[in-house]
Amino acid sequence: MKTEEQHDANVADKMIRPVNSAGLVCGAIIILMSHGCSIGPDYHRPPVTLMPNWLEASNTKFTAKTTPYYQWWQAFNDPVLNNLIETAYHQNLTIQIAGARVLEARAQLGIASASFFPQPQVNGSVQYDKTSHAGTGSSPGSTYSESQLSLAAGWELDFWGKFKREFQSARSIWLSSLADYDNALVSLTAGVADSYISLRTTEKRLEIAQQNVAIQKASLQIAQARLDHGTVTSLDVAQAQTVLNDTLATIPLLETLLRQEKNSLSLYLGLAPSDLTNILKGPSQIPASPGNVVIGIPADLLRRRPDIRSAEYQAMAQSAQIGIAKSDLFPAFSLNGAFGLLATNSGTSKLNETFQWRNRTVQLGPSFQWNILNFERIKNNMRAQDAKFQQLILAYQNTILNAQKEVEDNLSAYLKDQDRAELLGKSAEAAQMALDLAIRQYREGTKDFTTVIAAHQALLNEQNNLAIALGGIDSDLISLYRAIGGGWEIRNGKPLISAESLKEMTARTDWGKLLAPAEYMIGGSL
Repeated sequence: MKTEEQHDANVADKMIRPVNSAGLVCGAIIILMSHGCSIGPDYHRPPVTLMPNWLEASNTKFTAKTTPYYQWWQAFNDPVLNNLIETAYHQNLTIQIAGARVLEARAQLGIASASFFPQPQVNGSVQYDKTSHAGTGSSPGSTYSESQLSLAAGWELDFWGKFKREFQSARSIWLSSLADYDNALVSLTAGVADSYISLRTTEKRLEIAQQNVAIQKASLQIAQARLDHGTVTSLDVAQAQTVLNDTLATIPLLETLLRQEKNSLSLYLGLAPSDLTNILKGPSQIPASPGNVVIGIPADLLRRRPDIRSAEYQAMAQSAQIGIAKSDLFPAFSLNGAFGLLATNSGTSKLNETFQWRNRTVQLGPSFQWNILNFERIKNNMRAQDAKFQQLILAYQNTILNAQKEVEDNLSAYLKDQDRAELLGKSAEAAQMALDLAIRQYREGTKDFTTVIAAHQALLNEQNNLAIALGGIDSDLISLYRAIGGGWEIRNGKPLISAESLKEMTARTDWGKLLAPAEYMIGGSL
């Protein structure tokens, strides 16, 4: 990415192509204008509050060091998840919209850069005129035709650096839109992964419910057999049937949730609601998170999190707006010129003599405009722009604070939920042992069916809680990677919109080189 200084140098270089002394003067003027004063404040990064390290830095389950997170989802070692994210990257419509916004901002940057150059216009007309008989001219009531062709150019000199500030603002808005695109990528990759984890968790819970249904049906058969032999009353059968029906009733709820999660995943993939059978082929299990994760230090967030970069670029753009508003306090100087050919059929002239050299017209001269009576309005506009700038500075600082909070929240949840899942695993094993023992003792007649009921309910609850906790650990890790700004690098070297959209836009409009991926390789640090 070119720096502002490189851009200014290129602008000047393009303008220094003189063919005569007038060209030399114009070339010298634009060099002075493009490198001259820039009214208004120059942007400087405001002070920010950063932690020296994470509060959980002493925990051995993660490492705090700077590292890339290009494809953090591969840490789950799940080919289905990898394929889902790759598909979503190419097909998700929200990302396509964000990419189109970047292209719009890039085109607006081109408009801003055009202000450095003269604005030529070609005018032509053929018209019929009839003067009034009541006119005071030399020939009232006369009629004549007139044809003209002219080339006019107006060039407002960037004497106060107004256009330079406009370019800086447009450039910052473009970079902010690119950071917003990256932020959408971070949200997309995390959203797809989180939706997939939720889907696998629900599948596991459905499997647990179905397994418990089979166990509870076996208990019902035992109770029915004992009733048939007259060793128990019908109360045991009724209780067994109640427990079984309660478990069966959870299955439709889980199936509805599974359907909704597939619909959500379909939306991420840019598809209409689909069963996703082919895409989800693979082991139906909750992916295991890595035992140890590596995240950076708090200072890395400034370059890693796209929303932080976007917030600062927005502040940069608004800083330039203060200078643009302030430039209205001073006169605007312009050079204007026009060369044309004019002919009429009035008098001895003929309409077909338009292109004769003697019928040329020339206008050339400087001009200025100074809104000297609007100072109070201009000053209040400056104050309004400054207040907006202050808001964006505070928003930038708050974004950094919020980013650190999100990392700490999700890091703590990830670490603590691992401890919780370990305890729930032990509880599920104990609940299985308790159920086996309760059923055996019921068969032997040493325990009543109430003990079996309690054991059934405990096993279902513990297994269900364990599945939710294991999925929660994965979700915590996904949220952690989202909080540190991982995943946006997958766009490097690739178009911002799909091949179909590129084809459509190219067919409608001449985009030149602006659709090339090389235009958007910038990212990371400011």
